[in-house]
Amino acid sequence: MAIVQHRPITPTQRFLIRNKVEELSTKRPERRLTISKHNKKGRNAYGRITSRRRGGGHRRLYRIIDFRRDKYDIPGKISAIEYDPYRSANLALIVYPDGDKRYILAPEKAKVGQKVISLNKATGDFEIGYNMPLSEMPPATLVHNVELHPGRGAQIARAAGQSAQLINVEKGYAQVKLPSGEIRLLNETCRATIGAVGNRTHQNRTIGKAGRNRWLGRRPRVRGVAMNPVDHPMGGGEGRTSGGGHPQSPWGQLAKGKPTRAKKLASNARILVRRNGRKMKK
Repeated sequence: MAIVQHRPITPTQRFLIRNKVEELSTKRPERRLTISKHNKKGRNAYGRITSRRRGGGHRRLYRIIDFRRDKYDIPGKISAIEYDPYRSANLALIVYPDGDKRYILAPEKAKVGQKVISLNKATGDFEIGYNMPLSEMPPATLVHNVELHPGRGAQIARAAGQSAQLINVEKGYAQVKLPSGEIRLLNETCRATIGAVGNRTHQNRTIGKAGRNRWLGRRPRVRGVAMNPVDHPMGGGEGRTSGGGHPQSPWGQLAKGKPTRAKKLASNARILVRRNGRKMKK
């Protein structure tokens, strides 16, 4: 998908860069495949703000996406490529011969009228959008929508332009290189979709104006060093100063240097190479 720059008739358009939307359908989303989700505005079950700077935003419907691809051996046809307000990737509406309709993440180079299918056994065709177990794919295949656990549904490589790479399959496990550079073992029966996620130019767009962030539900952010000492540990000082302390939240929680990843022993044991390039110790 190409990107578009505007002739700056207004101050906003001077900095605006957006995706070209000619290939996207302008029809309403499938009513049966949408639900309304409550916007929590950063609040927990007690109504207290636990995540600051959230709120407002445009009204939107959540599209129900088929991450399991469990309609096996029945070919479907892409009838439309649609926009999804909840994610960076676009959606492909699949229509099956029995009239069933489902949304999937639109693969790169997907076209209206293209056939897609979910297989349990490879038939020799490895087309973009085909879904099958990792054990049925040849090495070096680029995949997306990868399952972390068999049957749970896709959890890996779902953002716009992302893809993982199958390295090898042996002894019941598949070695997969994730978008972060991490190489991990997955069960060979985990399913994945061939190709990369579409809308690769999403990362090249610019917001253009503060109002577009408000449409996305993001409220203004004030720096701690710009506050008074009563409001933030990093506030105050004569003139512009950072105060000399470590970056932290208004309640003293350090912002840098503290590991935040939970220790998941069963998951960590299957990592071969970390995202920083270091091999895991046995």
